[in-house]
Amino acid sequence: MKTEKEKMLAGEYYLANDELLVEERTRCKQLLKKLNVEEFVVTDKAKAILAQLIPNAGSSLYIEPPFHCDYGYNLICGENVYFNVNCVVLDVMPVTLGNNVFCAPGVQIYTATHPLEAVLRRTKENAKPVTIGDDCWIGGGAIICPGVNIGNRCVIGAGAVVTKDIPDDSLAVGNPAKVIRKINS
Repeated sequence: MKTEKEKMLAGEYYLANDELLVEERTRCKQLLKKLNVEEFVVTDKAKAILAQLIPNAGSSLYIEPPFHCDYGYNLICGENVYFNVNCVVLDVMPVTLGNNVFCAPGVQIYTATHPLEAVLRRTKENAKPVTIGDDCWIGGGAIICPGVNIGNRCVIGAGAVVTKDIPDDSLAVGNPAKVIRKINS
């Protein structure tokens, strides 16, 4: 029989109030408090906190506080990844960012989702992973929805709500986000 964490990581319905998951989210919130309140500026101490919070990131991860995530360990970042202020990553399942990914202020990346059936939604939730390729720029206030894959060398316009996959070398804007043109690399 699978644990609730194993169900969560497999994208199955799980109980979010499971003791282990609550403990892991609490640890994450404690680290976020240190980053967002006690340090607030990027120092060597803040970088050490980030290494604990997001252990699956390249050494050049840079985050401007405040920043929020659920677990931290499900955020997988390549080299030269940047999050500007007020970014939120609901990393219930893996959020994988390639190299040279830049997130403007207020970007929100969600893996967490909930059942459409009201009775099931009272107790269970699930998630779908998100992947963002190399050399992407995610504009301010953009929302990346659960299960979305964004290709390499893409630009997502400010305020876009990305509900579907975006192919390589695309400029996508709007709500819902639509590819408006290819980008020549």
